[in-house]
Amino acid sequence: MVQQSSGPLAGLLVADFSRILAGPYATMLLADLGAQVVKVEGPDGDDTRTWMPPTRDDVSTYYLGVNRNKRSVVLDLKDPDDLAAAQELVRRADVVIENFRPGGLARFRLDYDTVAATNERVVYASITGFGTGAGANHPGYDLMVQAISGLMSLTGEPDGPPYRAGVAVFDVMAGLHASVGILAALHHRRQSGRGQHVEVNLLSSALSGLVNYTSGYVAGGTVPYRMGNAHPSLCPYEPLPTADGELVVIAGNDGQFRRLCQVLDLPDLPDDPRFERNQDRTANREQLRSLLVQRLVRRTRNEWFRELLAAGVPCAPINTVDGGVSLAEELGLDPVVTVGGVPGIRHPITLSETPAQYELPPPGLDEHGEQIRAWLRSRASGM
Repeated sequence: MVQQSSGPLAGLLVADFSRILAGPYATMLLADLGAQVVKVEGPDGDDTRTWMPPTRDDVSTYYLGVNRNKRSVVLDLKDPDDLAAAQELVRRADVVIENFRPGGLARFRLDYDTVAATNERVVYASITGFGTGAGANHPGYDLMVQAISGLMSLTGEPDGPPYRAGVAVFDVMAGLHASVGILAALHHRRQSGRGQHVEVNLLSSALSGLVNYTSGYVAGGTVPYRMGNAHPSLCPYEPLPTADGELVVIAGNDGQFRRLCQVLDLPDLPDDPRFERNQDRTANREQLRSLLVQRLVRRTRNEWFRELLAAGVPCAPINTVDGGVSLAEELGLDPVVTVGGVPGIRHPITLSETPAQYELPPPGLDEHGEQIRAWLRSRASGM
């Protein structure tokens, strides 16, 4: 097998026993940065191969979105030869990542303690739903964690039902946390020569990711509640109606609020005691909102968008996903990369000396199986 030749993580071998979203997202980020990722799949393949529509050439775009730059091998862990291949793979790996239920890999001798006994330099990352204690047997689905963590209680109108976020936000967040933990452990290994066990769970990622809301509770004793699109600590910070639709309008500080009022021809508002400081504005949000809307409905959202942005006032139209990609293209962010004819979203990190590389399209099931199994049977150290 040919090692990817560039990238800051070139030379690292990642044995990826994860599936669905959190783990595969983490390993794709590592692969884009040069790590060689071997995606180990059971006979039926990663679950997301069947999550459709939408599709591209009859392949699930969900699967395509988080699996580029990897090589796929099917290993049935109940088969003695395949299990031996899996055990050899983790013996050689720099990083192992898995999202089985806690203890699920122990019966195959692929758990951290067993792997580390023969590979003391391994960085072994486990992603679970609720940790390895009392929640070890709970299945880890993002929607469960959105409900349990409190996120859904914050999403929706005050007098309406709770809603989930439109994307599996905590799966993605846990994947990011896993990749950060892996990189930290690799840095420690470089200093000490020893690997370690990296553990990430969705609920802890969720509570960390709720930032100001969880901080408001644990540090301030305040249980937040649904406010629709309003912000509990800033005003305005929400969509407001214009002549032809809503525009997100933000005043993150007093200066931005003053500029907003200048553009809207409301010069006296910033000196009004009801609105002078942010805490005043949040206390009198309904009165302020009414005054702002009276001006905004006189013109279209695109007219206000251009003028407010030019004045340094944060604002944004509410796009559909295609509009978000198009705007990123207009801004020169080049959001789409195509690998082997498969379009995907560019790696989110830009590195000036060692940029992300896009060399392999998402693999077909067992596409590299023969090649990987032959390498594992050999004594060669590199693929």
